[in-house]
Amino acid sequence: MNKLKIKSDKMKKNRILVALLIGASALTSCSSDKNEIDTEYPVVDISASTAFPKQCSEVKRGQLFTFKAKFSDNANLGSYSLDIHHNFDHHSHSTEVNTCVVDPIKKPVNPMLYINITPIPEGQKSHEATKQIFIPADIDPGDYHFMIRLTDKEGWQTIKGLSIKII
Repeated sequence: MNKLKIKSDKMKKNRILVALLIGASALTSCSSDKNEIDTEYPVVDISASTAFPKQCSEVKRGQLFTFKAKFSDNANLGSYSLDIHHNFDHHSHSTEVNTCVVDPIKKPVNPMLYINITPIPEGQKSHEATKQIFIPADIDPGDYHFMIRLTDKEGWQTIKGLSIKII
């Protein structure tokens, strides 16, 4: 019976030792994980005098214009997309405070639709975006939205919605 009790005590000690090792391992693996979670949105900055377009900007059919903006993030930028679509029905995506003078509501006949996604080189916290955009001569003139969507590597997205006029 003494042998049975000794064996039972050793098994209890082994179980306790295993439980302590598992607990210690879990605590040290959690405490050594110092990766911070990125919860900040990236920033679209069009405040520079060279930034274009801005709210209420005009662009001409049959011509090229240059999109310019500065992007930043606390950790790592990912990509940006540009979207130009008609606003002939006066729907709103604007993120700007000031409003623009709009044409009367009309039905689109040949509206412009432009969507472009651009990756930002790996490891950048700041990026000066520049893109040449051609406005076809045969599209409907009028009110359009110029949408900028900036996404960081973590997936956070900032949207800047501008109202522009194509003349």
